[in-house]
Amino acid sequence: MRKEQARDYYKVMYMIRRFDQETFEFYKKGLMPGLAHLYIGEEAIAAGACSALEERDYIGSTHRGHGHLIARGADLKKMMAEILGKAAGYSKGKGGSMHIMALDKGILGANGIVGGEIPIATGAAYGSKYKGTDEVTIAFFGDSAANEGVFHESINMAAAWSLPIVYIIENNLYGISVDIRRVVKEPKLSLRAVGYGIEGKTIDGNDVEVVYKNVKKAVDKARRGEGPTLIECLTYRWFGHHVGDPGEYRPAEEIEEWKKRDPLMLLESKGLLTDSEIAEIKQAVETEIAEACRFAEESPYADVSEAFNDLFVD
Repeated sequence: MRKEQARDYYKVMYMIRRFDQETFEFYKKGLMPGLAHLYIGEEAIAAGACSALEERDYIGSTHRGHGHLIARGADLKKMMAEILGKAAGYSKGKGGSMHIMALDKGILGANGIVGGEIPIATGAAYGSKYKGTDEVTIAFFGDSAANEGVFHESINMAAAWSLPIVYIIENNLYGISVDIRRVVKEPKLSLRAVGYGIEGKTIDGNDVEVVYKNVKKAVDKARRGEGPTLIECLTYRWFGHHVGDPGEYRPAEEIEEWKKRDPLMLLESKGLLTDSEIAEIKQAVETEIAEACRFAEESPYADVSEAFNDLFVD
């Protein structure tokens, strides 16, 4: 990894963390409608995977999707405004955190339905194949979504038709309060790829360099027309399932062990960035985050006349 790559990764990961920390603060102040699902602890997956894509590519995101947008370079002001339900948000404040999207960055939308993004992303990949273009799509989803029927249906279709898609399981071990290791016979979820005749692998989801290298290989393979790959990224969310969940079902020692593998600390340990360079990156990010928060707080809510606009009615 070059120094410049390390700088970019660190900036993206720190920005994701600070954005979600401020989102949590807005929730605690009662300024955010609904709930948010924090990506803190999982930043390396979004940073590494999204850097393997081209601008023209697509992403299917999850209810824990802030990190995916930030890693794709989405507008922080529009993101935070959306989370606060403001008119200046990406969806005029109507989508909120769980349905945040950035079509200008190829983000096809976050999804509040577990696994709901998997067929959407698969459809995007089918569209690219049908049109003969070379876009690649990434479908992000969690470990519990891998137990949904649509996971199998989508991967079967993508494998049968060699669609240009990479399926990424962000395995943080828990689906709300359910330990994935208690509800599957084989905890290595990437082995499910064998049944569909595609490549599958399990990697360290907290090492941004490892994530990038493996996803880049899969993206290049998909772009050559050689079909999908299933990548399981092992990671851990530091907080509960959402901002209102204390997460007490997880052993304290387990949380502490995973915090020792903080994606930011792992990158720092590679020695590519000096303390002063890290401080400089953090200061620049703090400025951007502060501006986004201020913009969102000061922005107006949509007029009530907007309530029935942007709806699809049969």
